[in-house]
Amino acid sequence: MKIEQIFDSVGDVKSALREAMYIADEDVATVVYLSHELGKPILVEGPAGVGKTELAKAISIATGSKLIRLQCYEGLDETKALYEWEYAKQLLYTQLLRDKLQAVLSDTRSLSDAADRLAEEEDVFFSQRFLLPRPLLQAIQAPDTTILLIDEIDRADAEFEAFLLEVLSDFQISIPELGTITAIQQPFVVLTSNNTRELSEALKRRCLYQYLDYPTIERETAIIRLRVPDLRPELAQQTVELVHSLRNLDLRKSPSISETIDWANTLVTLNSQALDRKTIAETMGVLLKHENDLNKAKSWAQSVSLSTDQV
Repeated sequence: MKIEQIFDSVGDVKSALREAMYIADEDVATVVYLSHELGKPILVEGPAGVGKTELAKAISIATGSKLIRLQCYEGLDETKALYEWEYAKQLLYTQLLRDKLQAVLSDTRSLSDAADRLAEEEDVFFSQRFLLPRPLLQAIQAPDTTILLIDEIDRADAEFEAFLLEVLSDFQISIPELGTITAIQQPFVVLTSNNTRELSEALKRRCLYQYLDYPTIERETAIIRLRVPDLRPELAQQTVELVHSLRNLDLRKSPSISETIDWANTLVTLNSQALDRKTIAETMGVLLKHENDLNKAKSWAQSVSLSTDQV
């Protein structure tokens, strides 16, 4: 299904994303719609675990478009993001075609003549059959519109960020042996950042900007109700309220939305009827992943009043 068949308005974006199990605020739906209309990438910043990556996945599901993900990390370079030559395959072909190469070179009289003759044939070995496309080239070469997710761009080096500028501006890449390859269909690009370092103004100028923070209690409860329909509404409310209280503690890593969903599924699996101290203590490891955070949360849980209606 094509993007243009769905995203006719901001309301259509909200509806399509909800069907993809993603509840979008008005501002998020607006920036997605504008990105589609203007053909500009979206830069989504915010704390880890607030749904930045999930937004790209939901757009992919909502539009029926293939998701191509480039996971960024320190040391990522153009080769790993764009393409690589399959040198082992080239060598294998050279060995298999040895007799043919000998025939081609049989009438040459010097090393220089042989080199010139091989140069005439090098397009055989530097062609698409030996090119291993990485995510950026995959998105550019795709015959249909794809969702290109450049995830955690702030983890990559500033040099790689600078390299992306041309790709995001012109949606084309240059391969010395093959020439310039221009996108068949411009991909729908989503960049995410956990804001661990400041991104360049040049990159931001090329993007529409959206900041995602942890959702309100009302919105996160709606997310839990949508994603974990078997959890009783009262318990869903209690679960989210407790998670929000934990996020107010001085933790090394606050619970993400996905961890709230995991905890809700845990409560369904255990057939829990209410949040009591025993259940909280036994399942807190679903929400928190550091020993000090667990100890701090368990101490906090002992000091607050709990009931079947309120945490």
